[in-house]
Amino acid sequence: MQIGLFGLGRMGANMARRWHRDGHEVIVCNRSPKPVDELRAEGIRGVYTLEELVAALTPPRAVWVMIPSGKPTDEVIHKLLALLDPGDVIVDSGNSNWKDSKRHYEECRAKGVHFVDQGTSGGIWGLQNGYCLMIGGDAEVFQRLEPAFRSLAPDGTHYLHCGPAGAGHFVKMVHNGIEYGLMQAYAEGFEIMAKSEFNLKLDEIAWVWGKGSVVRSWLLELLADALKQDPRLESVRGYVEDSGEGRWTVQAAIDEDVPAPVIALSLFQRFASRQEESFAAKVTAMMRKGFGGHAVRTKE
Repeated sequence: MQIGLFGLGRMGANMARRWHRDGHEVIVCNRSPKPVDELRAEGIRGVYTLEELVAALTPPRAVWVMIPSGKPTDEVIHKLLALLDPGDVIVDSGNSNWKDSKRHYEECRAKGVHFVDQGTSGGIWGLQNGYCLMIGGDAEVFQRLEPAFRSLAPDGTHYLHCGPAGAGHFVKMVHNGIEYGLMQAYAEGFEIMAKSEFNLKLDEIAWVWGKGSVVRSWLLELLADALKQDPRLESVRGYVEDSGEGRWTVQAAIDEDVPAPVIALSLFQRFASRQEESFAAKVTAMMRKGFGGHAVRTKE
């Protein structure tokens, strides 16, 4: 199918590559030209403005948006609405707040344009491993776009129509909230071992837990790699950012009267990491770098 994509950051560019590799006609665009030039050198068609992107697509168009949530996404969606025709589709595949996605759905519907929210997990490894997709929107629009979802998903299967508009980003929000809790538990456990009397080989522990253990996970594999390079993470400052989804998950728990102490405390621990040094925060920072390419702060 023909796919337009605006936003060629850590994940967007690899989404384009994965679609192109699977035989789709992909046309890419970005706020800065360099990523477009790079993909054009790989044989993917690229343009440099939203106007050019819309003009290059054949109606009914499908335009994916993969940029930071909030104001940047709002601005691009509003610009697209001035360019698109009834029957076209906008897919927000970034980490937008699910309430924003419900609003975008109504704004698009008022102009006869379809809107789909695509929660996307896979980080910088998506090109190699595929992306887990959590999708919200009208069922018939989901079915129309399904070939594109199938090409992005691991084994062509790990994508799900979660429900109406907002459901995809809601499920992705909770996914990230759970991720916070998992990472914090690993971080605390490894700090306990790092400070023990045994001089433990933490990279080997992460490796051995990765096969057969009840706590095995991809996060452990990433951590094992990081600890092999820097066994005590001495080059990393224990400063951990949050990109919003953990806060939104905690707020949803409050709104729904759901006790979620683990997720809430894991969010607060990220705040604490910005005030004082801790080995646990270093562990979390390196896991975020491993799966998502997030920058870590190094010591001066």
